[in-house]
Amino acid sequence: MQMEAGYLDYSGRDDLLGGGVRMIPVSTPHGVFRVWTKRIGNNPDIKLLLLHGGPGATHEYFEACDSYLPAAGIEYYYYDQLGSAYSDQPEHPDLWETDRFVEEVEQVRQALGLDHGNLFLLGHSWGGILAVEYALKYQRHLKGLVISNMMSSIPAYNRYAETVLMSAMDQDALSEIKDLEASGAIDDPRYMELLIEHHYVHHVLRMPAEDWPEPVDRSFAHINQAVYVPMQGPSELGASGRLAEWDRTGDLGRIEVPTLVIGARHDTMDPGYLEMMATKLQNGSYLYCPEGGHMAMYDDQVTYFDGLVDFLLGEA
Repeated sequence: MQMEAGYLDYSGRDDLLGGGVRMIPVSTPHGVFRVWTKRIGNNPDIKLLLLHGGPGATHEYFEACDSYLPAAGIEYYYYDQLGSAYSDQPEHPDLWETDRFVEEVEQVRQALGLDHGNLFLLGHSWGGILAVEYALKYQRHLKGLVISNMMSSIPAYNRYAETVLMSAMDQDALSEIKDLEASGAIDDPRYMELLIEHHYVHHVLRMPAEDWPEPVDRSFAHINQAVYVPMQGPSELGASGRLAEWDRTGDLGRIEVPTLVIGARHDTMDPGYLEMMATKLQNGSYLYCPEGGHMAMYDDQVTYFDGLVDFLLGEA
């Protein structure tokens, strides 16, 4: 698909002055705060809203989209969830609940004027949890859904991490990692050093850490631990926070809209489980990234974006 002439014509758009950026007010139990969004392109039939991971990471690691989606004529929206770097960061721990984030996404949808005739929602990692929860409550507003690199059950993910990922690690390194976690020393530089060498470069982003793309480094550096730790937990080898018991596998059959599930061979998430999820959805399909890890949009980039673009154009 060739980019149409009007794709980059922002004339008449209410975000023209800021180059597509809008700060959107969202109501919460602690008042109104603002979240950051940025639109790229114009396409009345395909408007892709991106939900980043973390929780508490940023839109920045999605910037690889710029290399693929404009050429396909896809309109897309970067969005930092409340608590993330470009958005307000209120110090109210009770805001970091999945249900509240769902209502935030709904307010963002309304403010951006997205609806069932054009809205595709893509959630990666934690964003996948958020996308599933949004779809279960508000799928009437969706044209399509993408669940990227996120199992629909945290208990199942934890079992996979324990029985597959951890068992394959250097056991001395794993023991040291667990000792650091047990002592609360996750800020110790040694903790991240061990994780990068023995976990990240094998399962998160499969290239030498010094070669990681700058948007990934920038996004990871901006993670808000005040959001991440209460929800995910302090460990990088499983989930132990508020999300620890989250499981929607039994509810996937309630999702009717066309849904693409993306998995990767080397992911922290079980690719076989992700493939199974696609069969439980009423209108599901599966994209497998054979060279990818958790950040398959980087380490199996062509497979990831070719599959995503094909899905979006096919459902437009």
